[in-house]
Order: sequence, then C-alpha cells, then structure tokens
Amino acid sequence: MVRKRKIIVYISTSADGFIGRLDGSVDWLDRPRPKGNYGLAAFYKSIDTVLWGRKTCNMAVDYQKRGVPGTAFDTNVKNYVLTRSVPSCPDPPGVEFVNEPVKAFAARLRKTKGKNIWMMGGAGIIASFLDVGEIDEFIINVVPKFIGEGIPLLAPARRSVPLKLLSCTRFTDGQVKLHYSVTK
Repeated sequence: MVRKRKIIVYISTSADGFIGRLDGSVDWLDRPRPKGNYGLAAFYKSIDTVLWGRKTCNMAVDYQKRGVPGTAFDTNVKNYVLTRSVPSCPDPPGVEFVNEPVKAFAARLRKTKGKNIWMMGGAGIIASFLDVGEIDEFIINVVPKFIGEGIPLLAPARRSVPLKLLSCTRFTDGQVKLHYSVTK
C-alpha cells in the first residue's frame, strides 16, 4: 500500500497568533533556541517538498540578496512557489513557480512518490489549501511573545475547521509546540 503524502503546515506564531509583522518581518523570532531547535531538524527529515506562497518566496529571495545566513533555497528538496502569475525571470535555483488550481496541484503532488510536504506559508496560501481540504496537519510553534499586530496564521475568511490535538510539547524557554490533525 502506498502511503499518502501529508501536507503539513509547520510554522511559528507569536502568542497573539501572527506569523509576521505587517511588513513581513520576523525579527521577533530572533532569540536563543534550545538544543534540537524545537524538533525542526527531525521534521525536516520527514519532508522532501516545500510549498511557498509568492510573498513568502519574495521575502526569502530578499534575505538571500542581503546575505542573511541560512536563507538559500535547499536544492535537496523540491521547492514550489504557488503564484497567480509565473514571473518572466528565471526561477531561483531549486525553485519551480506553479500557477494551477490548488486542489489539482495538491492531487498531483500526492500522487507522486515521496515524503511529506511542508507548507511553508504564508497566510494566503495556507488558507487556500485549507479551504479546499488539502491541509492534513498543523504544527504550530507558539513563541511566548506578543507583537500586537501582523500577518495572521490564516488569511481572514469565514470558516470553521475542526482540529484534533495530536500532541503538545512545552519547551524550557516557554515556547509551546501544538500538533493538530485537520478533522475531515
């Protein structure tokens, strides 16, 4: 039996539920991290594909241009950027721009052999996948910091999506990792 590839949102939010400041900045994430970096390395071993929204990709490209360490696209995994219009400039190395309906794209991805799929974000692309039933799990690292305003985890829309708590992990620095499955 072929195991279904899961699409998993693995993301950090502020304690007030934002994934970034209004300008996209994530400076509030710059803080000492415990050994094991909240399990990110173990999670990374479970995936071979990363899904990016266009704005999140643009931010990553900007970080690369400014020489921020660790911001290059990992060419050992497949990186897809979902966008309404495919740019005319060449794709960054290891990145493929995709312009197709979310449901069809997710079905195509799930049919291919491989590991799980990381939904990197942002809020618009997460909401698009969630609203068509294509998110399987959320792993939300809640950082113990209020930032007051910013980009919410999900783009606003009227929805009611039940979640089942799979685990809750508390770290010594007060960060909490919540792992949910989406009830279908």
